[in-house]
Amino acid sequence: MERTLISELGAHVDKKVLVQGWVDVRRDQGKMIFFDFRDRSGKVQGVVLPKSEAIESAKEVRNEFVVSVEATVNKRPEKNIKADVQNGDIELEIHVITVLSRAEVPFELEAEINLDTYLDHQPYTLRSEKARNIFKTQSTIIEAFREALREEDFIEFQAPALVGGDAEGGAAAFKVDYYYDQKAYLATSPQLYKQIMVVVFERVFSTPKVFRGEKHATTRHLSEYSSMDFEMGFIKDHTDVMAVLERAMRKIVEKTGLEVALPERIPVLTLREAQAALGVSTDEPDLEPEHERALCEWALKEHKSDFVFVTHYPMSKRPFYTYEDENNLGYSKSFDLLFRGLEISTGGQRIHNLESLIERAKAKGLDPEKFKFYLEAFKVGMPPHGGSATGLERLTARLLNIANVKEATLFPRDLNRIDTLLSE
Repeated sequence: MERTLISELGAHVDKKVLVQGWVDVRRDQGKMIFFDFRDRSGKVQGVVLPKSEAIESAKEVRNEFVVSVEATVNKRPEKNIKADVQNGDIELEIHVITVLSRAEVPFELEAEINLDTYLDHQPYTLRSEKARNIFKTQSTIIEAFREALREEDFIEFQAPALVGGDAEGGAAAFKVDYYYDQKAYLATSPQLYKQIMVVVFERVFSTPKVFRGEKHATTRHLSEYSSMDFEMGFIKDHTDVMAVLERAMRKIVEKTGLEVALPERIPVLTLREAQAALGVSTDEPDLEPEHERALCEWALKEHKSDFVFVTHYPMSKRPFYTYEDENNLGYSKSFDLLFRGLEISTGGQRIHNLESLIERAKAKGLDPEKFKFYLEAFKVGMPPHGGSATGLERLTARLLNIANVKEATLFPRDLNRIDTLLSE
């Protein structure tokens, strides 16, 4: 007998089927045993009747056992129909239940546990309904990002994870032993490669894993995360980049179907305007986390927006390739996108003149010789260009109102953990 997915059972009423999956819940009622089964397509209830040949084998079956079930699909009596539940109008009458794999669970799957316990047992806890919903949403987010960029004529490329020099200056990069006693780095960004690819395809995007070596232990930082990056040529300034990012966010909100406050235009403030609106010093070069939260509260109240752009950060706070605003010297044509109290994206216009780029690298204490591979893209002609990067896990967490980004991360790596705690 061919396997039937749970989502397809409604088309097999009064027929015998083979269902394979996990035992989601077991319930004993008198001499009958009820099970909820799940597979990749959904859930269904089944029952083993007292005189069924399956009754003895069913007595041994527990939650999370992997099973193969032969059953008849029956219509439920009218009074037992659950209209708001998948397969709420049918039930499996089980004839044979075969255990494919036994399970020894550390605790009930939907039990209330702390985050460390959740992460300690992630091979198990990821199968919870909550976790499955989080990462289904995350899959939709990245699919929507790709769709939005392709609609605007962007081409996807695969960025390297091993790099010879770090775009942020090396301080936060993980060093890796490489051939011939050389050092390589885990990429902190696909930035340099995005810019190289602009001279190939003009509009490109990538969704690589990137790595940050800062010793953070917060609810918002990870040592490895997924970055949704794009870069585009022939822009007038950073506002062209912001427009593409805004349209991508609209696509993501639309595809996830989540409730988000998103007006016709996302509000935009310069850093100094944002600081003035919050009543904090305009001499500070950046926003503190509490300022980001307060600014998003302001945007929601004043503009009915969960998003807000902040532009014109000081050049001192931005990477060497960032374009300076010629009408506002000392400040960059760059931006951050804040969403529900958290910075989720950063971007801006890049320097496209070779001499200016070399000068800026030197001013940042970087050796242009270490970037000569990258600089060749500018020697052969680079148009005015810019781009942005969005943290997939941060965006997932904020869309789902998850407090800690680690809960929105498959197998998080941080200061204290690579699968297991580093102190163990």
